[in-house]
Amino acid sequence: MTTPHAPLPPIVIATRESQLALWQAEHVQALLRARGHDVALLGMTTKGDQILDRSLSKVGGKGLFVKELEVALEEGRAGIAVHSLKDVPMELPEGFALACVMEREDPRDAFVSPRHASLDALPQGAVVGTSSLRRQVLLRALRPDLRIEPLRGNVNTRLRKLDEGQYDAIVLAAAGLKRLGLADRIRAVFEPSQMLPAAGQGALGIEIRSSRADLAAALAPLAHQATWLTVTAERAVSRAMGGSCSMPLAAHGQWEGDTLHLQAAWGDLDDPHDPPAPLVRAEDSARVTTLAEADALGLAVAARLQAGGARKA
Repeated sequence: MTTPHAPLPPIVIATRESQLALWQAEHVQALLRARGHDVALLGMTTKGDQILDRSLSKVGGKGLFVKELEVALEEGRAGIAVHSLKDVPMELPEGFALACVMEREDPRDAFVSPRHASLDALPQGAVVGTSSLRRQVLLRALRPDLRIEPLRGNVNTRLRKLDEGQYDAIVLAAAGLKRLGLADRIRAVFEPSQMLPAAGQGALGIEIRSSRADLAAALAPLAHQATWLTVTAERAVSRAMGGSCSMPLAAHGQWEGDTLHLQAAWGDLDDPHDPPAPLVRAEDSARVTTLAEADALGLAVAARLQAGGARKA
């Protein structure tokens, strides 16, 4: 008979097979092994990895990166799945839970270019690569003269396309570049006042079946409460707005003591005006100590966005 203190059976981590996803899974694997757990990886290819010729907003959104991993959890082939939290849909399917949010890496966006030191240094009409609708509207607000072209693929594929001259610059998450040892490719980072990050950007989330209390307990020491509260507020904004890859929406929280200051921005990609109308921005602050309080703050900021003219998806 199993006792409450018996070791867990081997923990299998379901992960995408991109270099960054494997780094993230191996990072979690190392932390769990350091705590005495036997941990293996199950590499998988998701639809999001396979469909590279169309933007995510046109082929199913963020869920394309997680569905196959959730099937592995459901079938018992894996116990946990490690995700970049910005790729996780705002609502998890019934029977699944976010069991752990780990300490956040740099949440900012990075400007990457072989020839230009910053966005301001780009010549008129330069070509910038990104498929993120959020980055597109924020770039358009900063530099309406730029040509913004789609850019899909893993980090190294995107860098290769840049180096081949297909783009003058590209915008990537700073966290991914740093995790892969590619921080030297960053020419500049965008401060949140310039380019507000995506909800959950730079944070790792670990998903389990809701029934696996044993895994939740094993993962608890890996959790970072301040990050969890922050991304809960950010994701609440996105959830309230119907957020997905088809919505140009940003949400970012920063702490001042035990007060969380939450900012959000929304833009209209269909705006026919030249230059485009200003972004809709909203913010609020609250003392936050629980996930429920973080969620409430996010909902309040989403309500302010809508009052300012932002439209739900």
